[in-house]
This record gives sequence, C-alpha cells and structure tokens, in this order.
Amino acid sequence: MRTVGVEEELLVVAESGTPVPLGPEALEAAARRGEGETVEEHDRIEEGEDDPDPGAHLVPELKEQQIELGTRVCRDLDEVTAELIWWRSRADAAAASVGARVAALATSPVPVQPVATPGRRYARMAEAFGLTAEEVLTCGCHVHVSVADDEEGVAVLDRIRVWLPVLTALTSNSPFWGGRDSGYASFRSQVWNRWPSAGPTGRFGTPEAYHRLIADLTATGTVLDEGMVYFDARLSASWPTVEVRVADVVLRVSDAVVHAGLVRALVETAARDWRAGVPAPDVPTELVRVAAWRAGRSGLDDVLVDPRSGRSAPAGEVLDALLGHVRPALADAGDLERVEDGLAEIRRRGTGARLQRAAFARSGDLGAVVREAVAASHVG
Repeated sequence: MRTVGVEEELLVVAESGTPVPLGPEALEAAARRGEGETVEEHDRIEEGEDDPDPGAHLVPELKEQQIELGTRVCRDLDEVTAELIWWRSRADAAAASVGARVAALATSPVPVQPVATPGRRYARMAEAFGLTAEEVLTCGCHVHVSVADDEEGVAVLDRIRVWLPVLTALTSNSPFWGGRDSGYASFRSQVWNRWPSAGPTGRFGTPEAYHRLIADLTATGTVLDEGMVYFDARLSASWPTVEVRVADVVLRVSDAVVHAGLVRALVETAARDWRAGVPAPDVPTELVRVAAWRAGRSGLDDVLVDPRSGRSAPAGEVLDALLGHVRPALADAGDLERVEDGLAEIRRRGTGARLQRAAFARSGDLGAVVREAVAASHVG
C-alpha cells in the first residue's frame, strides 16, 4: 500500500475575519509544546541544517498570517483524517494562545496587507520577486504519495499531469480576493501562477531529463533554489514521494481526505499503466495549462476540459471520468466507498468556493464568511 502525507497552509485570523501577522508568535507557543518550529529554526533548516524533528509538526510559511501543518506518514485514510483533525486543532490552539484562530481558506475574503515572515530565504524571495512576493497570501494543500524510486516517480508525473486540473476544481476554495468576488472558484491558482516556475509541465520521459531540467532552472539564478520549483506535481527533494501541489487548502477535513485518496489512487493508477507499457498521454502543455485555468475559473459549477477528449464537458462528467480512471486503485486500497460517498457529498453541498459565496449571500459580511470558515475548518 502506498503511503500518503498531507501538508496544509492555514490562515491566522482575528475575530473580525482579518488575517493577522501572529503566525510567528503562535509557532513560538507551539515550539514550547514540542509541536512546531520557530521562524529561526525553520530558517536554519531551509538553508540546509538537519531537521531535528522531521515528523509531523507546525512550521512557518512565507507570510506571518500563515501557519503550515504536516501530517505524519499515513497508510490509510482513517489515519489521514485523524492527523488532519489533530494538527488543525494544534494549529488553532497555538493561534488561540496569541488571540487568533486558524481557517482553512486558500485566500482571504477580507482585504489584507500581507506581512513577510522574517528569515534570510524569505528576504531573498522578497528582493528577487518584488510585488509577486509582496502580494501573495495564498494557502494550498500538498499531498505526498510514496513511489519506489525516481524512475517510477517520473513515470507517474508524466501520466497524472492531464488529470491535475480536475483536482483544482474539486478543491476550489478561494473565490474572494481583496475584499471582492474574483469571479474564480480558485483564485489562489491564478495568483500562484505568477511565480516563474509554477504550473503544468510537459512529459519528462526519464529521471535524467527531470533532474536536468531542475538543474537548468536553478542555474538561471531566477529560481533561487530547488524548493522554488513550484511545478503542479514534482518529485520531493526530501522524501521518496510524488508531491501533488495543485489544490487549494480544503475547507472541511472530510473533503481534504477525499482529495488525498484521489491523489493516491492517481499515483497508483499511473504506476500500473507504466508497468503495463501504457504510454503517457501525449497532451501538449499548453492544453493542460488551459484546462488548469478553466478549473480555477469554474470549479465544479460549470464546464471543465475533459482530459480524454481535450474538449469542454460538464464538470460532473469530468469528475465521473476521473473516478472511473482510478476506480480499480481505489477499490484495491479499500477507499472506493469512502471516496465515492465523499464526492457525492461535495457535489450535493458544493466546494469551499460555493460555501463561501453562500455565506456571503446570507450575511453580506466577508468577516462572517471567515468566521463560518473557522468553524467548518474544525469539523471532521
């Protein structure tokens, strides 16, 4: 059974709903309980010092209005559920100790002035990328799935790339930006693609070609280090995993678990196809990029680009196609019923983007949207 781990970025918010730059203070409190890294510790680790506690914990992110959590390595979706509930609660407790809360929102509905987290690496990013680094305050979800080696990992990357936009649509949870409705279900995906190395990739073919491209990107001096290779999916530099990075942080834990189950099944399906000699889909990167844009714009509320045909189709049909594609892997992992039921529930009540818009329609208050999101973030 392939293992899975999840990283989530969370907003630190005040009662008013405004994100507040209290992440470093919250992490100081978490560090005293052995549950997190201070900004100073994280900066040293980012620059190459060994992590004394590489397991699940809370860590800083690019902005002081954020906290990132990481689960331990999990073998089944029950473990993923328990880990996300636990670490979201610990992040919330750390924030509460300094007078704030955490919310699983991929962008802030309320206007905010982001504050850069101190540290040498973050300072270099701010200097190199100007307004892009200054303005970005987005929260994503990264799912790691184990692979045997780089050969299998690259074969997986080449085969899952066409399905990743569907995951963006499924997890869309960022309709608001700068105090207004952006018109997108996932505006985070639009903001994130300002980074020069972000977005879809072509087929790599071999591990050598993959690593050569990473080396060439860092050699430009524009991408500061390998950690800034922000592909939609990549090989982890630290673990024997494929890391899928296209998702908004998901409002509800149960939906995040469905997403993790689908990612694991996509990786397993791709590996099986590779071993069976099934070639990677020959889809131009430009078409995958358009599909990713369409997913961020529409979420599940309109059309998506069907990876099988390259044509628009109702989002429900494309979601059915994804489920059909990974069904054998889900069944073999014992995840099929859970993922099918979870997808049915998401279709019924909507993604985080739809829930945020509904909350705003009821109240006319973006602060109330955030308060509802805080409550929903801690429901199992």
